[in-house]
Amino acid sequence: MKTILYSPGDPAGIGTDLFLELVNNKFFDTLQTRIVCLADPHLLQARASMLGFDNDFQKLCAWHMLPESQDCIESCPDTTAGKLNPQNASYIMQVLNFGIQQCMEHSDFALVTGPISKENIIEGGISFSGHTEFIQEQTKSPDVLMLLASERIRVALATTHIPLRKVADHISQELIVSKVTILFEELQQKFGIVNPQITVLGLNPHAGEGGKLGTEEQDIIIPAIQTLQQQGITVKGPLSADTAFSKDLLDSTDAYLAMFHDQGLPVLKTLSFGDSINITLGVPIIRTSVDHGVALDIVGQRVANPSSLKNAFIIANELLG
Repeated sequence: MKTILYSPGDPAGIGTDLFLELVNNKFFDTLQTRIVCLADPHLLQARASMLGFDNDFQKLCAWHMLPESQDCIESCPDTTAGKLNPQNASYIMQVLNFGIQQCMEHSDFALVTGPISKENIIEGGISFSGHTEFIQEQTKSPDVLMLLASERIRVALATTHIPLRKVADHISQELIVSKVTILFEELQQKFGIVNPQITVLGLNPHAGEGGKLGTEEQDIIIPAIQTLQQQGITVKGPLSADTAFSKDLLDSTDAYLAMFHDQGLPVLKTLSFGDSINITLGVPIIRTSVDHGVALDIVGQRVANPSSLKNAFIIANELLG
């Protein structure tokens, strides 16, 4: 049965609120797909009371009815809204891992994830660098690609959650070739784009200025692009990030590959914040997510915009076919 699992993320954050808002608005009735929230019903009940909602939480949390579940999700240690608690780290990761494993076992399942605090999970004693990296590890995928997408723009990341000083050391010809190949193939398979047009950003200002502001473009990125072009992939670059997002280039580009997290995402979030979603490519499961964080300052107030989560469910449902 076509099913979308929802991992709400950190119990203190906005992920639970947004899901309950969509339930209250009867959004899920439009999907005609089974929706299962992987959460402690007591967490949903506590947050719903704060928000003024009244729902059937046993039905929403019917994860125990899924195949092979055998009550695999423990109780949430702390359901307090708006205040992170490292004691919740194990619960958060158990929920996430359960969702991943279910999707691995059932091809008609997809996973939508809510926002988490990496810092809180690490403080809880768990090594964790992000959803994307964890999904790669759990699915044993050789490579993985984070794609942020909206109707206006798609931006994929060559590197994700690493310190800026380490980015240059991570960039290699093999990495660029692998990331662009995943992007090209997934744009064809998941988005139905016959011949995707991909633009690769440079690493350095002005894309290295012919080697005067850095040699990574000449030594690594350009040879990688040439290899990709020889393989029949339509890719251009490296382009300077300060000019690559002009209107003409936006209109002619199906997806960008940025070299690091904060190179391309500020542009995407300026154009589409609240409407864009995160899609994990290169893995054998369907996973989408919101484009924002835990938003502790507005939890429980019914002021958060659920558009990104709504779009994450819509795209997950479309990808399930």
